[in-house]
Amino acid sequence: MAAAIFSLFIFVVALLIGTSSASSSGLQILQAERQIELTSHIVRVYLTLKIENTEDAPATEVLLAFPPTQFDHLALVKAAVTVGKKRKKSYVPLEAKPTERPDAPNGTKYHSVSLLKPLAKGETTNLEILYILTQSLEPFPEEIAQSDPQLVYYHDSAIILSPYHIAHQATMIKTPSNNVESFTQVDPAHRSGSELRYGPYEGHGPYSYSPIIVHFENNHPFAVVEELEREIEISHWGSVQVTESYKLAHAGAKHKGAFSRVEYQSRPGGSGVSSFKHLLAVLPPRVHSVYYRDEIGNISTSRLRTNSKKTELLIEPRYPLFGGWKATFLIGYGVPLKDFLFESAPGARYLNYTFGCSIADTVVDKLTIKVVLPEGSKDPSVEVPFAVKQSLEKKYSYLDVIGRTVVVLEKRNVVPEHHVPFQVHYKFNPLFMLAEPLMLASTFFLLFAASVVYLHIDLSIRKKC
Repeated sequence: MAAAIFSLFIFVVALLIGTSSASSSGLQILQAERQIELTSHIVRVYLTLKIENTEDAPATEVLLAFPPTQFDHLALVKAAVTVGKKRKKSYVPLEAKPTERPDAPNGTKYHSVSLLKPLAKGETTNLEILYILTQSLEPFPEEIAQSDPQLVYYHDSAIILSPYHIAHQATMIKTPSNNVESFTQVDPAHRSGSELRYGPYEGHGPYSYSPIIVHFENNHPFAVVEELEREIEISHWGSVQVTESYKLAHAGAKHKGAFSRVEYQSRPGGSGVSSFKHLLAVLPPRVHSVYYRDEIGNISTSRLRTNSKKTELLIEPRYPLFGGWKATFLIGYGVPLKDFLFESAPGARYLNYTFGCSIADTVVDKLTIKVVLPEGSKDPSVEVPFAVKQSLEKKYSYLDVIGRTVVVLEKRNVVPEHHVPFQVHYKFNPLFMLAEPLMLASTFFLLFAASVVYLHIDLSIRKKC
């Protein structure tokens, strides 16, 4: 905690010193509204900006500024421009990508949002920004007993960090409950129930920063998948087999003292309120052959609910997870081939599946997706709406001769908003589907022929007359 406050203090001091040397821009923000959702362990920040160009040259991009400590926990940045008014209002997505500026004060990091069309002098535009932070809530105290609630710190700024002058701004912070231990006062600031409001503030220059700390109760399960490996194996004989290997951890305040199962079960509302013993996995519709097991064997404490749109698997680990505790397990299932594999052209196919983690409301530190293509597949390519690390491997299974191509996708810091479809394209000659049946038929024919020859050969030694 002390280290975090000290680093924040150093950032503010250096920011004040470096602001004078930072280059100014012709853009200014007429109005900014920020809403920070702290209701779970994933921090979601919604930012609404009304931007005006005051220079003669048209503007083609808008910069979003982040402190270095916050940028390191940034999982996703999405931007959209507002088109139309009132009932005819719509949102057009914009490209947002990391960028660097040589004049950034104290290592300030940026994302660049490309505008739909150049913004001429005197024109305004409205942007809607969503950015998501992970592992940004710091448990304090760091260790709690079984019956204690979980308290956490959140660090930010009452003033929105921006390279532009902001004429009018306000920030609203939403906490999970009314139990707010303390919060930094930056007038005007007030609290109403589970909501904190900072502002409105008028006329703040570029790179203004006013650090705040909010200390509040958050008993939401801090479910973090340290490592998830999902293998999607395609068989052109009618099925797609999916296997998901989880290394799950509770990243909240660490549990101290002994664990009493009697107390945990007799006082479900007052003992272990920040722990979790149930997990909800959302699977595709029409799944079959579902299993849930760990290193010991099958785990029977699960319930499966299916409908036409999705399948929900409610699973329960062998023991409830408190802060610092971990669990490993497997989830496997099959889905119909026709629901996820499609033909794009003669001899070309593509798999359309969902990226991300099946378990709801979790953060994945490292996600690896392996798509095992049928033997004989060629020229694989991937379409993913965000940056991932890609590579190719080989896998040998039963009756394989040349091996199967495996497309490997890796991404870190994955959140539920990454659960979007991705596609894997490849070329395949249908004649390869006959390879394994012909191999089996040839093997049985050779065995049969060998047995016939063996039965008709006389290998006995006879004495000549």
